[in-house]
Parts: sequence; C-alpha cells; structure tokens
Amino acid sequence: MTDKLSAHRSVSTRAWLEDHPRVHHAFLPVGACWLNLQEGWWRLFRKAALAGRSFYNPHDIAHATELATAQLNAHARPWVRGRPAPPTRTRRRRYVYVL
Repeated sequence: MTDKLSAHRSVSTRAWLEDHPRVHHAFLPVGACWLNLQEGWWRLFRKAALAGRSFYNPHDIAHATELATAQLNAHARPWVRGRPAPPTRTRRRRYVYVL
C-alpha cells in the first residue's frame, strides 16, 4: 500500500508493476494514517524521547527509549476514537412559593 505521492504513479513504477504481476498497487485514502494507532504512538514517542536531543552512541538512544516508553506506559489509557461525550448538565429546579 502506498499514499498518493506522485512518484508512486511514475512511469518507472508502472513499468515495474507490469513486470511483476503478483504485486498489486493499492492506494491509501487521504488521512488514513490517523486510522493507524501506531502513527499516534510514534508522534508521542518522538516528542517524549527524541525531540531536541542529540545522541552520541546507541546506548544513549536505548536509554532515552526506555525512559520514554516507561513514561508513556505510566500514563497509558485505552484509546477511544472520537470526542468524548459532553458532560450532562444538571438542571436546577426553581420553586415558586405562593402565599
């Protein structure tokens, strides 16, 4: 599966697909990345572990990965698609006293 990048529809890509009939080209709909929950996790992970940092060796990257994963798991909640329901309003009863 590929997105709608023009390089995926180029002449060389079409020629390669014709030479390999067992491979079918399926395009993803626009915005389909938001349907993949892994994309949201990667966004959070990049922000928590990799943003604004420079690493000198693979051990630093592994340490940052372990810390970020532990922090994300500590605050993990089930994924709910869409907006939460608005809170219910309680109506105040007004009483009129007649004398």
